[in-house]
Amino acid sequence: MDVEEYVRRNITDGADRETLQKNLTDRILEIKNVRKSYADAFSRAVIEEVNNTLGLHGDFFEFEPAQVKMGEFGVGSRGQGDFFAHRQIARIIGKTSASVGVDEMDDAGAVCAEGKYIVCTVDGMHSRLSDYPFLAGFHVTRATLRDAYVMGAKPVMLFSDIHVADDGDVAKIFDYTAGITTVGEAMNVPLVTGSTLRIGGDMVLGSRLTGCVGAVGVAEHLTARKATEAGDVLLMSEGAGGGTIATAAIYSGFPDVVEHTINLNFLMACETLMKNKIFPRIHAMTDVTNGGLRGDVFEMAETANCRIIIDESATTTLVEPHVRAMLEKLEIDYLGVSLDALLIVAPPDAADEICRVVKTAGVRMHKVGYVEAGRPESVLLMDGKECDFNPRFRESAYTPVKKVADTDTRDFEAMKEGVLHAAEAAIQKKERVLQKLQKK
Repeated sequence: MDVEEYVRRNITDGADRETLQKNLTDRILEIKNVRKSYADAFSRAVIEEVNNTLGLHGDFFEFEPAQVKMGEFGVGSRGQGDFFAHRQIARIIGKTSASVGVDEMDDAGAVCAEGKYIVCTVDGMHSRLSDYPFLAGFHVTRATLRDAYVMGAKPVMLFSDIHVADDGDVAKIFDYTAGITTVGEAMNVPLVTGSTLRIGGDMVLGSRLTGCVGAVGVAEHLTARKATEAGDVLLMSEGAGGGTIATAAIYSGFPDVVEHTINLNFLMACETLMKNKIFPRIHAMTDVTNGGLRGDVFEMAETANCRIIIDESATTTLVEPHVRAMLEKLEIDYLGVSLDALLIVAPPDAADEICRVVKTAGVRMHKVGYVEAGRPESVLLMDGKECDFNPRFRESAYTPVKKVADTDTRDFEAMKEGVLHAAEAAIQKKERVLQKLQKK
């Protein structure tokens, strides 16, 4: 519970201070094992602090609201809303000197330094793994290393950030770190730095955990999405999922499936490829995560300005059998959920050798699609017919709660207007503050 937001909302709604203080004290006592006198004093202090912030104006104290909530726009849910929001973030950042910038919507960014590429990426842990810190740390670390590898980079270090709410057990920090370093040590990539904080400081009650892990790598041959060319083929490895599949398994009553997500297959396949002479023939790589194959192929087509066709019949055997059985039983579209499979774009004459090399790492891979010239779009080939393969508003609903959340929607086009307006306001603020700084 965010007590600061609770107070701010109630003051805005006209609540009197005495009633607000009593209600907040009751809420605190529901969550925290503290004396009533402490809860009373804490409530008074929160109300005082919030009152001191009322009426503040100016660039440093206000932002232009979009009148659109994160959840209802699908931010973080790897679908149309999320992709749209990220493109606005890229607008705010603007064009930079990066070799691969955020405007390319790739898995990581890259800059050139002394003839080599320095690749940096960061991934947030799955929010629903808060009560399972080791799983959270393990899967987010594997995710950030995947993002470095698919840019053609050899990861050289990891960094982490962890936030635990005020009532969370300190042990969560340790279990999370153990998950990170299990992957790091297995792949010989050290965790070198990080940050540990409480979510919202004193203002957020409960035990919620969140955080991220990032990686830095070095590359000589970049395999960014923009290198995808007409005539290329798409190769995909078998995927067993990561944080998303583990979450679906835990909250849908399939805990035995979690163990099938604990592997290093993707990372070992990339390591093996990078050591082989076939590696420079690869044009682009990505991991099947953002909204599943639907989301990633759509983003690749947009970034590379080409048409990508996926053969549905070729993808069905590339989902780990236990994971596939769970998804089918839960009626979850496997094409719209994160499978953590490796997707490679390469010339047709290199495809067989790439698949052979990946197989030496113990990972199955075969052709699932091809690239054509034409307007940017993603197409799914089913029974010989071309079908729409655009991402949905959100990724496939993979927990009972997500299935309910999918039923409450607003008009997407109307929300986009508000989001665009807020992004433009942020750009203008950035320019105003930059001008002030440059005058000093």
